[in-house]
Amino acid sequence: MTRDSKIFVGLKSTRKKATPQSEPVGPKCQWDGCEKTGSHRAPVGRDAEGLYLLFCLEHVKEYNKGYNFATGLSDADIARYQKEATIGARPTWGAAVDRGSEVPMPSTVRSGSAKALNARKTAAQRQAQRAELQKRKLKVLEAKAFETLGLSPDATPEEIKSRYKERLKMHHPDTNQGNRISEDELRASIEAHKILKLNGFC
Repeated sequence: MTRDSKIFVGLKSTRKKATPQSEPVGPKCQWDGCEKTGSHRAPVGRDAEGLYLLFCLEHVKEYNKGYNFATGLSDADIARYQKEATIGARPTWGAAVDRGSEVPMPSTVRSGSAKALNARKTAAQRQAQRAELQKRKLKVLEAKAFETLGLSPDATPEEIKSRYKERLKMHHPDTNQGNRISEDELRASIEAHKILKLNGFC
């Protein structure tokens, strides 16, 4: 098959012939007396945010040299704007003084006084809860738990914990040579302490 074959005669090339590059078409540069295309945006000013002027590369550089966003603002207004731009318009919080792992506290509150305040709140809440528990009538399981540990219902959390530890030591298999009766006492003490703890007595 040769190039003169009938098969190739009807085929035409689909490639377009290269044309010389023409000037890019677009808006004209807005600089006085310039005829070039304005393809570079430049902000109009502070009171016209979102609006832009279009310049050629040479004139946009010239425009940016003299551009000042803060024209007409006082020094105090400029300082406030710069601060808000840096940290945003949100209040800032000081870092914790004692340890880096703590949650930062507001700068108006010192961390030491905040800890003391929280400790007083939790102690007062515990006392109020204990008084409320002592006022109400004990449930059957709670009364049995106090009886198992050999304590009265008005026992403090410290008394309950110390009695629980005593009974654990007394009935532990290492101290009673594997006595089965003592094992049952140990289980009963553990259950009694669990009930009292779940109901807020300790």
